[in-house]
Amino acid sequence: MSTIQKEDQQLPSSSAWKFIIPSLIGTLLFLVPIKVGDSITIGVGLFASYLQTTFGEWIPAFILFLLGFSALATLIGSTVKPTFMQSSPCLRTLFFTGPFGLIVRLFGFAVGIMAYFEIGPEIFSSRNTGGVVLYDLAPVLLTWFLFAGILLPLLVEYGLMEFIGALMNKIMRPVFTLPGRSSIDTLASWMGAAPVGVLVTTKQYEEGYYTKREAAVIATTFSIVSIAFSLIVAEVAGIGDLFVPFYIAITVASLIAAIIMPRIPPLSRKEDTYYEPVGKQIEDSIPEGVSLVKWGFHEAKRKANQAKSMKKIAQSGAETVLDIWLGLIPLVMSLGTLALVVAEYTPVFQFISYPLVPILELMGLPEAEAAAPTFLIGFADMFLPAVLGSGIESELTRFVVAAVSLTQIIYMSEIGILILRSKIPVNFLELVLIFILRTIITLPIIVAFAYLFVF
Repeated sequence: MSTIQKEDQQLPSSSAWKFIIPSLIGTLLFLVPIKVGDSITIGVGLFASYLQTTFGEWIPAFILFLLGFSALATLIGSTVKPTFMQSSPCLRTLFFTGPFGLIVRLFGFAVGIMAYFEIGPEIFSSRNTGGVVLYDLAPVLLTWFLFAGILLPLLVEYGLMEFIGALMNKIMRPVFTLPGRSSIDTLASWMGAAPVGVLVTTKQYEEGYYTKREAAVIATTFSIVSIAFSLIVAEVAGIGDLFVPFYIAITVASLIAAIIMPRIPPLSRKEDTYYEPVGKQIEDSIPEGVSLVKWGFHEAKRKANQAKSMKKIAQSGAETVLDIWLGLIPLVMSLGTLALVVAEYTPVFQFISYPLVPILELMGLPEAEAAAPTFLIGFADMFLPAVLGSGIESELTRFVVAAVSLTQIIYMSEIGILILRSKIPVNFLELVLIFILRTIITLPIIVAFAYLFVF
């Protein structure tokens, strides 16, 4: 009798169903695309959309309340340091942030007040800066992470990652230098929302299932915006009728970038070591003579059998939601607004984009001077290139602007802040370099597709 058969016999008979049922529900909620009207989303997206539709007019006010509560609690934690906060690991993590965290949260609350009541300096209260974060970005984070944080264990705690990882390992390793389980992150991003993919990656890294290099590669390479958002960008850019070739171009360019990026600095220089507090918690080498399906099923059952109690999983999910609501949203409110202020009210992006003009002209793009800033302004926010590019007359140029913006991934108003705030070892300068490299890699590919489909 093989070792695997012996181990399987030692597992409770219920372990198979403990893997199958939660994983099936998680797959349906996070990975299966659902068409609703003209848009494509996932189950978690339906919940988030329902919440936004039902309580849409109240959500900005609730976000303002969260910003105020976070700022006040952090101020108390930083100054008074009450015993009940110090004795609670959750409260200590949430509100003992240090001087920088306190300043960020106080500023985020101040910006929220200015944007909500439309008072104070226009650079912060404008609908194009603080208003974008308060009314557009923050509600998405609030609703998506409410359901993603609570339901994510269905995807990662009951063996689905182990099962898919075994099946996909021989594809993901040679092509993308990643473990097979990372394919789940990719699907969660592409079918749902990029922040969900980053959340999955962060959790897996902190629990010892990804190395530093793997986590950095996945977060900065596979956190593509969803199909649904891509459709919105195409409509704003005035190329909605070209959505199919538009999304094909994005997919091909993103896959090529995903093959190249892990093999060049800075990502190639990341250490293949695990998060030190937990160490390596995975064994992804498959025994000889064992089929991929059999090994994956064995590992999945073993993982499901080790799953925490529902109470602990629910508590962990609630803490994740609170961390997003009271920690991340204030950060997005403050730093996201500052990034938009730089983009909207300063000539910084216009100035640094001048070297791009002759390159775009060499590629034959009409209105190269107008288009050049859009290729860099996406670093501030994913939506800005499509908005600014919508005024360009050339359909070919609008196609390129919109498609490249969706392959750049590193948006400081959302993904960038998520990564910097996580324990994944990627710093700000590395994010800038990754953004530039992705632009260099995907731009000529997108241009080729534009000439193929638009002309």
